[in-house]
Amino acid sequence: MFRQAISRYINNFRGFRREIWILAIITFINRAGTMVLPFLSKYLKENLHFSYSQVGTVMVCFGLGSLLGSWLGGKLSDKIGFYKIMVFSLFTSGLMFFVIQHITSFEGLCIAMFSIMVIADMFRPAMFVSVSTYAKPENRTRAMTLVRLAVNLGFAAGPAMGGLIIVAIGYKGLFWIDGASCIISILIFRLLVKEKEKVASPETFTDETANTRTLRNDKLFWLFLFCSFATAMVFFQLFTTLPLYHREQYGLTEFHTGLLMSFNGLMVFALEMPLVSIFERKHVPKLRVVGWGAFLVALSYLVLIYDGWIGMLIISIIFVTFGEMFNFPFSNSFAFGRAPRGQEGLYMGWYTMMFSLAHIASAKLGMTIIGKWGYNANWLFMGLFGVFSFVCCIVLQRLLLKKES
Repeated sequence: MFRQAISRYINNFRGFRREIWILAIITFINRAGTMVLPFLSKYLKENLHFSYSQVGTVMVCFGLGSLLGSWLGGKLSDKIGFYKIMVFSLFTSGLMFFVIQHITSFEGLCIAMFSIMVIADMFRPAMFVSVSTYAKPENRTRAMTLVRLAVNLGFAAGPAMGGLIIVAIGYKGLFWIDGASCIISILIFRLLVKEKEKVASPETFTDETANTRTLRNDKLFWLFLFCSFATAMVFFQLFTTLPLYHREQYGLTEFHTGLLMSFNGLMVFALEMPLVSIFERKHVPKLRVVGWGAFLVALSYLVLIYDGWIGMLIISIIFVTFGEMFNFPFSNSFAFGRAPRGQEGLYMGWYTMMFSLAHIASAKLGMTIIGKWGYNANWLFMGLFGVFSFVCCIVLQRLLLKKES
């Protein structure tokens, strides 16, 4: 029985082209090497002695750079090709990480963080287009999921390695290793993967709509972008306000919070690919799964309103993990499938921009609500906002069905 279960799990990873595995490997190397980010605010506060206000301003510049980079990466992927953008983004941002460790002034770091994130986050929409291009049409969603698993594993390994590096050689070691990981991963990609023309998805449009649809007049896609933003903003409370809640409400240490985060990562690693495979085999509509994911993410914060039992934190993590496993892989796939021929990069750029915007809004809005009305008010607001995203997904699915009928 156990051997059969292992065999079925491994079968979920079969059928991918060689290029998809290489993309997953370089994504893991790159994400594991991104050790600066979890320690950035700590580095600015403790090593450079910035005020809390200055740290906040640098992080806003970081977010704005990410926002512009996502849009630019999508736009340029359509103009000159995703392959060139990926190589340029990772190689240049790697060199910039070598330089940024020598910038210590507040104004200099604001400019440097904005600049490096513009270059670095050009990679994300280009990477999504590359996965969709190299993957077979029948396993495109699973290919997206494989790369997401690589991202999760990289983020799980990176902070632990980063902590050891700080103890051994200090913060400057993080910048050197982060830059080197960017350059090494893209050199592997450049040597092993040949450039290929991106292909249009046959999933959601016909030749007629391909000729008439543009991002500007695609009202249904704008509704989808709002759903993506709303769900991501609620989800990102996991990294912004929830760790503070663990300490202030239940007295948990960073170690305990880390264990809960690791539980999230292990569940994603073990269950996401099998779940995606089941939904694909049963031909469950993508937007229906995206909607279920939004609802589960919302529920994960609504249950926190009951704060009389610490076990509710585990229940919350389970809900939010299943929510992200349902929502993110299928929203990735839907966004690419919605794009007309020649606009895949633009559509994926706007899709990734929603996550950058959600990251900025999540921290600012969550902290403001907590400061004025407390944690329970924040959980109620975030939960209801997530439910609203769920309702919008249902409306969007019905509008699409009505348009196709």
